[in-house]
Amino acid sequence: MKIILIDFPTFAFLFLYPQMVNKYIKLVAALLLLALAVYQFIEGYIGNGIMYIFIALIFVFLYFRNEFILLAFLRLRKQDFAGAGKWLDRIKFPNSALTTKQLGYYNYLRGLLVSQTNMNEAEKYFKNAVKLGLSMDHDMAMVKLNLAGIAFSKRRKQEAQKLLAEAKKLDKRGLLTEQINMMKQQMKKASIPKQHYGGQRQNRPSKRR
Repeated sequence: MKIILIDFPTFAFLFLYPQMVNKYIKLVAALLLLALAVYQFIEGYIGNGIMYIFIALIFVFLYFRNEFILLAFLRLRKQDFAGAGKWLDRIKFPNSALTTKQLGYYNYLRGLLVSQTNMNEAEKYFKNAVKLGLSMDHDMAMVKLNLAGIAFSKRRKQEAQKLLAEAKKLDKRGLLTEQINMMKQQMKKASIPKQHYGGQRQNRPSKRR
């Protein structure tokens, strides 16, 4: 059985370096593999053709679902922020290596990673994620919730309330209901004026003896 092999340097370039060069390399690799599959079918090597089609589909999948972002999400689910950051650091040139939606998720993840240490930087990342867009409403709801928390901490109450309402609207499955209600309670407590009880005692008229 005749098998056409791709040498290791070429495979490494196609699979490992797209993040450093350009996202379209994945599509070029997929087209080359499909052409190779057709050639294998013509030559009568059906098994080889099916194998190359399968590999081509992997490249197409990775064009729409970046592998490093997926791995970063897995690390975050395990609360491994350092591990998630390492996977994101492998994307050397995000603007050229990622599609628009992927770039939105890249900023979303970056915002989550720095939200506990640098509020201003986190806000910048979250706003970029909103501008670029995200595929799932739940993820966008989480971004709006984080932006609401940042705005509230910076005493921009009206903006925080607006963002919180948007987050609630996007959270169609109610996964963030508890967090949204908790933030609402915090806003209500902050809006209640403080009462000075000590002053009332001093104003009481003294009883005559």
